[in-house]
Amino acid sequence: MLYQWYETQRALMAPFSEFASAASKLYNHPLSPFTHTPLAQRVSAGLDLMHRLAKDYEKPEFGIRTTEVAGVEVAVQEQVPITKPFCRLLRFKRFTDNQAVLDVMRQQPTVLVVAPLSGHHSTLLRDTVRCLLQDHKVFITDWTDARIVPAEVGPFHLNDYVAYVQEFIRYIGPEVHVISVCQPTVPVLAAVSLLASAGEFTPRSLTMMGGPIDARKSPTAVNNLAMNRSYEWFENNVIYRVPPNFPGAGRRVYPGFLQHSGFVAMNPDRHLSSHYDYFLDLVRGDGDSADSHRQFYDEYNAVLDMPAEYYLETIKVVFQDFALVNGTWDVNGSLVRPQDITASALLTVEGELDDISGAGQTRAAHELCTGVPKAHQKHFDALGAGHYGIFSGRRWRENVYPVVREFIAKYDAAPLAAPPKPARKAPAQVAVKTATKPAAKAARPARRAKA
Repeated sequence: MLYQWYETQRALMAPFSEFASAASKLYNHPLSPFTHTPLAQRVSAGLDLMHRLAKDYEKPEFGIRTTEVAGVEVAVQEQVPITKPFCRLLRFKRFTDNQAVLDVMRQQPTVLVVAPLSGHHSTLLRDTVRCLLQDHKVFITDWTDARIVPAEVGPFHLNDYVAYVQEFIRYIGPEVHVISVCQPTVPVLAAVSLLASAGEFTPRSLTMMGGPIDARKSPTAVNNLAMNRSYEWFENNVIYRVPPNFPGAGRRVYPGFLQHSGFVAMNPDRHLSSHYDYFLDLVRGDGDSADSHRQFYDEYNAVLDMPAEYYLETIKVVFQDFALVNGTWDVNGSLVRPQDITASALLTVEGELDDISGAGQTRAAHELCTGVPKAHQKHFDALGAGHYGIFSGRRWRENVYPVVREFIAKYDAAPLAAPPKPARKAPAQVAVKTATKPAAKAARPARRAKA
């Protein structure tokens, strides 16, 4: 019933939100007589803030139309090479008629950015994509709001997430470099581990940023909530069915509005201060600061529903059983063995002030990927960066991105020579390995020839 009550409240507030927006313009439009009345700026600012607090936030666009390559502006077009029920694979295709720039773009590395399925839309990584486009061919996972996926499509499990990532990697090919941000670091590591165990090609490099590889290290408020509540508590208290006014009516989900409430509850003082500063910026006429606030909260307040099966399994696997680090994670009959990864370089990135994934949680990937030579492993701490700062904003652009760019370029120019594979295999993996051995042998010469 909570979801239905929320939708009813939202529908009732919609007219008041639109009225507040119209009234705000009435008090600040230069041709309106009300603009020249006493306290007009304050009245307008207050109504504008009321409108933003009450409005419904739709999924924003990436809005990346151009980028700069080798000092030349080129056009960018979004393409959708693969559409799945719960995700689209987006490609940001670059176009130019400058032959010299075209030759540069052809030689640039290919990157798959795996965006989080943890409440916000993939557009939260807009700044990440914008930077990467200058030096890379870019693909990104664009996850679908579960409330618009018809219930007859069926459920979406954490294992399905892993399978999606594997399919996207296979589609792009052996030249791909994978960047995972926050939540997907765990399923991405599982996907690549299973590819390696099966003798398939793996990405040239893995970049993992601010993710809960080992949530036992430096637990944050998010980790503590997931670890201190039972699986049944989450199932009984945060899972609801989608109301009838959406295509996914009847589907069990973790609603976006509940997730948003949790985000705000983590730092209520910061959000209250930010909105008050926005009110003052409007009163002072500081348009640049007000626009910056709008851009951030247009993204931050736009949330999606997560499939209940996927969410609950993530809680159990990642935050309660620690199945990845304990070596007990079974995906469709195959054990996840990160130590089988031998031909992918590994970069981990953590933010000094990250309050979502604590210090050491992402770095733990190095302890698991023992098959990757130490010379091909690197860790970077982004000083002064919070969780969002490692993939968006000034610190991302000035501090983190140059490290990521150079790491990818290094292993794109010089593909790894595969060291000996681990001798010990789990029984389930031995069977997979034996079944695919001829294909694995045939693939190796092809990779050398392409390189």
